[in-house]
Amino acid sequence: MGTTEHDQAFLADWSIHSQFGAVSGTNGVDRQAATVADAEQRRWFAEQLEAHGFSVRRDAIGNLFGLLEIHPGEPYVLTGSHMDSQPTAGRFDGAYGVMASAHACFRLARELREHPERAKFNLAVVDWFNEEGSRFKPSMMGSSVFTGKLALEEALATRDRAGVTVSEALGAIDELGDFTGLDVVSYAEIHVQQARSMEEEGVTIGLVSATWAAHKFEFRVLGEQSHSGATALEDRKDALLGAARLVVAARELLDEFAPGDLHTACGEFNVYPNSPVVVASEVSLLIDLRSPSAEVIARAYELLMQAVERICAQDRVRIEIVSEHSWDQNPYQESGVKLAESVADELDLTSARVLTVAGHDSTNMKDQVPSVMLFVPSVNGVSHNLDEFTRDEDLLHGVDVMTEVVRRLAAGALVVEA
Repeated sequence: MGTTEHDQAFLADWSIHSQFGAVSGTNGVDRQAATVADAEQRRWFAEQLEAHGFSVRRDAIGNLFGLLEIHPGEPYVLTGSHMDSQPTAGRFDGAYGVMASAHACFRLARELREHPERAKFNLAVVDWFNEEGSRFKPSMMGSSVFTGKLALEEALATRDRAGVTVSEALGAIDELGDFTGLDVVSYAEIHVQQARSMEEEGVTIGLVSATWAAHKFEFRVLGEQSHSGATALEDRKDALLGAARLVVAARELLDEFAPGDLHTACGEFNVYPNSPVVVASEVSLLIDLRSPSAEVIARAYELLMQAVERICAQDRVRIEIVSEHSWDQNPYQESGVKLAESVADELDLTSARVLTVAGHDSTNMKDQVPSVMLFVPSVNGVSHNLDEFTRDEDLLHGVDVMTEVVRRLAAGALVVEA
């Protein structure tokens, strides 16, 4: 396909950005929140924003904003995603959304400076802090604090596995700010799909109409440390055995529902003392339930709690819920879906409505302001993996759609006059 000057600018910046935290010998990255790699990409991104005439601000949880004031005193159309990654992950997840949003706004900046009458609102680009939740839990931390769903003090005091707090980590990379009071009137985000349905169906632009419901748990299984060889089986209180049964129980929940109605997973598992001759006394693990149906989530929760009681009795262990994080199946505003659909039609790009299984920062923002969430295809649906890939033509189509979506939002689309 032929590329325009705008396309070439995006691909050039995308190539540079993909080198931050690059994992040698692969196409992936490792740039977890508030690490050195994250700091390097943030500094570079701030320089790009400033070079295009945006002022850069950071808030108290490390969200990074680029602001373009067209009409002083008016609120902002906010657009973005996140640049942090999972360990050894793909370079597209989240980061594409930030770069696509930034370049959409770069394309509009000159036009709106010359013709400010074409916009009612100002433009802002955001890199949300710690969306992935791989270093600090919970995920979507920056947007949760921004929307008031998570207390700032609680987020800043959260520790990683090494005992470093969010506050300490952000301070160490000079990303703690004091920016407050951003008045947002609407929000837009674009992301790689992280599933294969769009690619299989030949869809270029996914119009996200709703999120799946989800319920995430951090469990602690407590047993009693003893000699793994000498201790009689009937005397053991094996936390590892109890935790293993819990993982299997979560997987077996799928058998209680129709295929595709429920996803379950164990994403993290830590054993203490993790010695070859010691019965484990403590295991911490994360389990999540996801479904398009809130009723399925509720029933799966009941069944999981029954499994917890059964395992505690069977293996003489104690199972505690350390923390929970959940959200219901929740639609995006229909007006935003239709706006994006009309943009895709205007650009002669195939589009279709899709649900998002994964959580995104727009999951928080849509509860505050009218929001548009878009997907571009992922090759083979690979995500959270070094081999994650989206083709250049799909990346560029996404930037084109975002540019027109943000243009319409800045002109007042989705805003109901009082």
